[in-house]
Amino acid sequence: MDLSAAMAPRPTSARERIIVALDVSSEIEARRVIGDLEGIAGAFKVGMHLFTAAGPNLVRDLTSSGHRIFLDLKFHDIPNTVAKAGIAAAELGVWMFNVHAAGGGEMMSRCISEVSEYCERNSSAKPLIIGVTVLTSSNDETLSEIGIVGPPAKQVVRLAGLAAAAGLDGVVASPREVGMIRAAIKDPAFLTVTPGIRATSATNDDQKRVTTIGEAFANGSDYVVIGRPILEAADRGAALKALIADAEALQ
Repeated sequence: MDLSAAMAPRPTSARERIIVALDVSSEIEARRVIGDLEGIAGAFKVGMHLFTAAGPNLVRDLTSSGHRIFLDLKFHDIPNTVAKAGIAAAELGVWMFNVHAAGGGEMMSRCISEVSEYCERNSSAKPLIIGVTVLTSSNDETLSEIGIVGPPAKQVVRLAGLAAAAGLDGVVASPREVGMIRAAIKDPAFLTVTPGIRATSATNDDQKRVTTIGEAFANGSDYVVIGRPILEAADRGAALKALIADAEALQ
């Protein structure tokens, strides 16, 4: 495997910048979505729902089949536990996984250090490790409930700085905060991965800080994670192709 995979430059094609969220309830449904998007999607996200339902064997099978997988389990625990979970993710062959930046600098730096050592020992590609800042379902009221004073953007920038200092490859944040992250963190290799993407006419569902794909890329997002606008489409392949075309028109 290519040891430099995680150090690749920012993605340039619209296709590889779109990560399709496999937010479904079973392996059967997941494989149906993948079949609909075969050769179109650049990467797929496996989150807590599908991982709990289908387990690590599905992830291992998908990576072995050549699919780029973003394992979205948001690890948040004591440093040793998160580091071991990170190694387990690397063993599955995932392209990217995330941790909660709110877990602190030691937790993040320990995870990236031990995962890097594991991958070097085994001559395998190190996954991209990114930090979750503030969930796109959160707003001022949500943060206030857990004792954080101030708007989400302030917390996002603070946690992004902590993630960068710990050596993470990037962060997950709302597209609305990408510009502020770019202004605060000057490292051009620091990635931003943004969920909360909706079509112009779509509802926000349980998301609060959302934008369109055009706005996300214009704000500087490297990758966008898209679920419902594709999963709920009558023709998933056509829906993804339309999003790719919209993004290509901006490049």
